Amino acid sequence: MVFVERKIQKVRNFVILVGKLLNNMKKQIFAIHGGDAFATYEEYLANLRNWEIDIDRLHGKHDWKNNFPQDLGDEYDVFLPEMPNKRNAKYVEWKIWFEKFVPFMEEGAILVGHSLGGCFLAKYLAEETIPKRISATFLVAAPYDEAENPEFAKHLHDFAAPKNLEKLAAQGGNIFLYQSKDDPVVSFTELAKYQQALPGATVRVLEDRGHIGQEHFPEIIEDIKSV
Repeated sequence: MVFVERKIQKVRNFVILVGKLLNNMKKQIFAIHGGDAFATYEEYLANLRNWEIDIDRLHGKHDWKNNFPQDLGDEYDVFLPEMPNKRNAKYVEWKIWFEKFVPFMEEGAILVGHSLGGCFLAKYLAEETIPKRISATFLVAAPYDEAENPEFAKHLHDFAAPKNLEKLAAQGGNIFLYQSKDDPVVSFTELAKYQQALPGATVRVLEDRGHIGQEHFPEIIEDIKSV
């Protein structure tokens, strides 16, 4: 009888230990930044020639992605991969680089994509199979295909999301969409395309946030902590 009780106690202690370990595990977040894409090298060179330097940005100003560790706290382990050549991004290059990080993802990881980074995640998760369980995917100010804006569509090039996002819906976990009505970069109509393709997604329509490049993003912090 004493032997059985000791075995039961050992099992209880093991269960308690596992519970503590699980509670102490940090939730992983992989946040993918934006970028520019061009159909031809000549268009890329023209963009460089016409680019206007914002000298204030050279002071190292951080946006909300950089401030994730501070705003989310110690419960989260934040990774900010630097994607290849964001000034002249190519989908195949980003795909190769992103897949270098997949083996380091733990079950229940969270994916965040801003602007072109959101479009990249939408396309990747709609076309590829990721071998880890994703608990949530956050697409922020992400273009879809900009079909109604041919000039902008050229800049999306091979990043444009496919019409069918069922695979994204199946493996992306809880999906959240964000866009501001006054976004000067991505047409606000792009949000409706994501809504139609992802009817189960949570949608946050924002006011006066532009392309959502602020230092802090309280709405996404609250949503991340809810999943």
